Amino acid sequence: MRPVIRALEARGAQVHVTARDFAQTLELLHRFGIAHEAIGRHRGGRLAAKGVGLASRSLALAGWAKGRRFDAALGHGSNDVTVAAKLLGIPSATTFDYEWATVQHTVNCRLARRVVVPDAIPPERLARYGARPRTLRRYPGLKEEYYLADFAPDAAVLDELDLDADAPLAVVRTPPAVSLYHRFEHPLFARLLERLREQAQVVVLPRTAEQRAELASAGGYVVPERAVDAQSLVAFADLVVSAGGTMNREAVALGTPVWTTFAGRLGAVDERLIAERRLRRLERAEDVEVVKRAARPAGEERVRRDPGMFTDLLVDGLARGVHI
Repeated sequence: MRPVIRALEARGAQVHVTARDFAQTLELLHRFGIAHEAIGRHRGGRLAAKGVGLASRSLALAGWAKGRRFDAALGHGSNDVTVAAKLLGIPSATTFDYEWATVQHTVNCRLARRVVVPDAIPPERLARYGARPRTLRRYPGLKEEYYLADFAPDAAVLDELDLDADAPLAVVRTPPAVSLYHRFEHPLFARLLERLREQAQVVVLPRTAEQRAELASAGGYVVPERAVDAQSLVAFADLVVSAGGTMNREAVALGTPVWTTFAGRLGAVDERLIAERRLRRLERAEDVEVVKRAARPAGEERVRRDPGMFTDLLVDGLARGVHI
């Protein structure tokens, strides 16, 4: 949402950002210098806990926003902001790029006035959630190609983590163990980590404190203690492996070889990337080899898309005011 915030501010909007305290979200907001209000926290991965979290944070958001003049509410996969906006009569837009998060989309697609998704997702997959042709907007390519359009990697992250720029580097993101759509044990992931450790410097980006402690006890991995410039890390990596989606697609957008260990139902975006051989699905740890990449040839351009167009899909016709 960073370039969306900038685009809206350039158009004269006053933008207020809220976030819940989970994983590295607040640290990343500080890193990017995005002023924000921290409201609520993650309640755990069980459906009942998620329900309690949705109710409590939605009410907290509504209480925070009540009395302020908001003309629109925007969120990426956030039920909380969509529910709060509905309670206050504020038009809202939601965006996401994985279509099988059933509970999340059943709420958002019915309450939001705009549902913005990649054109890889067939509209019929969203109809079951209540997304209608008049609310649905589709964009070409990956969302990462929009928000990384102005991105240039910073080698300072290598020094920060005491990495050797001349040695092979693998970057790994752990499975989203608290997500409802990823309920699977994954022994393949443990075997993969051991294999990578034999071949390269391995930076592992855990999602939870429990994952960080487990990795630290295993030894042999670089495990950052706080949020780092992961996008630069991905750009300099020779290989990326992630069980989630965003980091995989950032690697695709930045031209880094990438494997997915996701054990859930593949979404249309990943299906397309695998068909185009821009993403590989890991089935055996033995298939992965870290090879030091040559420098990107001069003049070779990655795909960069206009975040202003993405912003238009979210807000055009949604509201006439300037408070978002």
